[in-house]
Amino acid sequence: MFDSTSRYAAIETRVHQTTGPGGEPREVRHLRRRFLPAEEGETLLEHAVTEGDRLDNVTARYLGDPLQFWRIADANAVLRPDELTDEPGRRIRVTLPRR
Repeated sequence: MFDSTSRYAAIETRVHQTTGPGGEPREVRHLRRRFLPAEEGETLLEHAVTEGDRLDNVTARYLGDPLQFWRIADANAVLRPDELTDEPGRRIRVTLPRR
C-alpha cells in the first residue's frame, strides 16, 4: 500500500466494525497509530539552520530524498516539521535511518 521508504510502510492496517446510518454492519479500515520512535538513531551530523532553509531541501542534501523529511522530524522529536527551520541558528539533528 505504501512505498517502502514511507513512514507508514511498516504500520499495521486495522479493521473497525461499526454500524452504518441504516443499521447495516460496516467495516472501516485504518492504519494503526504511529508513535515517534523512543530510541534515538545514530547522529550523522547537526545542521545549523540558515535564513530561507526548507526542511525538504535540507533532507535532500543529507539523505538524498526530500520526501524523507519525516526522518529528521522524528530525530528531533517534533510533530510539526516546518518548525525545525523557523529559527535561523537552530541546530537540527540528522540521523541515520532506523530500520
